Formats: sequence, C-alpha cells, structure tokens
Amino acid sequence: MEYQVPQFIEVEDKIIGPLTLRQFIYLSGTSGICIIFFSYLPLIFAILLSLPVAGFGAALAFYKINGKPFIEIVEAGFNYYTGKKLLLWKYTELTKTEGQAAAKAAAIADAAARPVRGAPKLTRGKLSELAWSLDVKPSGTVTTRADS
Repeated sequence: MEYQVPQFIEVEDKIIGPLTLRQFIYLSGTSGICIIFFSYLPLIFAILLSLPVAGFGAALAFYKINGKPFIEIVEAGFNYYTGKKLLLWKYTELTKTEGQAAAKAAAIADAAARPVRGAPKLTRGKLSELAWSLDVKPSGTVTTRADS
C-alpha cells in the first residue's frame, strides 16, 4: 500500500492575491495604523510616524533572516531582553601569592611556546619525502637520511 507524502509543507498558501494570509494581516494592520495617523495628526507628524510603522510592517510581511520570518527574530530579541539571564561566574580578587603564581605559570607557558634554538625544523617538503619513503619501501627496509 502506497501513501502520498506531503511536500512543501513549509510553504504557505497564497490566499489573497500574491500574499499569504499572514502577510495580508500584517500589511492591512500597518495600513490601518497609517490611516489613523493621517486622519488624526497633522501631515508632517503623520508622515514621520507612518514611515517607521510602514517599514516595520513590510519587514514583518516580507523580510526573512536565515530563512526565518522577521517576527520570530523580533520575538527572540524581546524574550532575550526581558528574560532572566543566568550568570554563573563571579570575579574574585587574586591574593598576592596567587597573582605571583599565575604570573610564573604564564611566563613558563610563554617560554615553552617559543621554538628551541638549534632544533631541526620539519618542513612540508621533508615531511612529504618521509611519508613517500615510508609508503613506497617494502616493510622491514625503512631507512632514514642518517642511515643512507
């Protein structure tokens, strides 16, 4: 028995012209707010208030960030700024002996990170030559440059 698997389930249906229902609601709400601004406020104030509202409404309707609708990003930002934040680390002042010990450990780590003078450097060419000689020679006859 075969079953049809629904495809394109993340794509919303276009209900009102080229707009989905959600886009239509965002745009109609935005236009309603702008109409209220123009009917009750002087023209300059209405324009100044309508531009950001219209931009926000258009972003809600059409803008996506990394494939997510803008409303989800706004909601996540709102929840982040209003929610509690868990802080676990608390700074404590180091005592004089702890500070000296930390400085010594840092100096030792810095000295260990520096290359030792006179130590042979393994370049890419030498490394690939060594790998080639280990791969090509039969087992038991591995020679190094010092042997040859």
